[in-house]
Amino acid sequence: MKTIKWGIIGCGDVAEVKSGPAFQKVANSELIAVMRRNGAKAKDFAERHKVPFWYNSVDEILNHPEINAVYIATPPSTHLDIAKQCLAAGKFVYLEKPITLDANEAKQLAEIVTNNDKIVVAHYRRSLPAFQKVKELLESNSIGKVLFVDIQILQSSNPTIITKTEDHWRLKPETSGGGYFHDIAPHQIDLMYHYFGVIKNAEGFSTSTQNNKVADIVNGIIDFENGVQFRGIWNFIASEKEVKDECKIYGEKGTITFSFYGEKVFLNTDDKDEVFSFENPKHIQQPLIEQTVNYFLGKAKNPCALENGVQVMEIIDTFTA
Repeated sequence: MKTIKWGIIGCGDVAEVKSGPAFQKVANSELIAVMRRNGAKAKDFAERHKVPFWYNSVDEILNHPEINAVYIATPPSTHLDIAKQCLAAGKFVYLEKPITLDANEAKQLAEIVTNNDKIVVAHYRRSLPAFQKVKELLESNSIGKVLFVDIQILQSSNPTIITKTEDHWRLKPETSGGGYFHDIAPHQIDLMYHYFGVIKNAEGFSTSTQNNKVADIVNGIIDFENGVQFRGIWNFIASEKEVKDECKIYGEKGTITFSFYGEKVFLNTDDKDEVFSFENPKHIQQPLIEQTVNYFLGKAKNPCALENGVQVMEIIDTFTA
């Protein structure tokens, strides 16, 4: 195999800019077909992005003889079933987050994955330059021993950091698994797991103040095996004046501060203050997709294994139980 030939299942808003075009831009990668239940919208996407084929059923795209990898970008409620179909068809899988509705489904998926299967979770922030810089600063001991981490995600009821859809499916737990927390927290929790390793204990609390069946305030704590302590608060009913997106890592010699949706990293120690600036790619998933292609071709390690996604789902369930 010299080229990864992709099919996209769910060519909606996320695939439009964040990910879809990257499959055509990465070396040794081709986007062969897209699929959406609404055939007219699938056709429109294919024509605008110059994709050769479009379909309105999963079976049709999986039966395409050229496709050897599939990007699953549908809502979480369909992830488990579609992933099963893709794996049964012998396709490599690039799976959107959250990987399933809940941790139970995530474990079901993990149980059917064999050594011959290849599946990557789309926790793409770990491949962006700003977050790689944070990992570099941690590994170089720039702030000494890490003591604790504090995350504050404060957003109004109309958050600007979340993709809008016509049917607002992210607020329907039967489709999304929860609310806005389930949509964006996988990125934040995955980075904590990526930076600090194995989680020893976790506990959380959540409330739904709007009677909309989803948690709009979530509070969680984590005790990592290496001794790092974590606390995080997600509030999706904050006032416009209180909007905030910040992660602060405290060490014995200083702090590392960054935004999950920004392009700067701040290092503050007893000796110096530094600001590192970066520019994210237009198609923000492109760095991870490039690594995924190399993994599928046997040229690199898995950039975000399924076990990472399962761990994240377990923490999400713990925080919102």
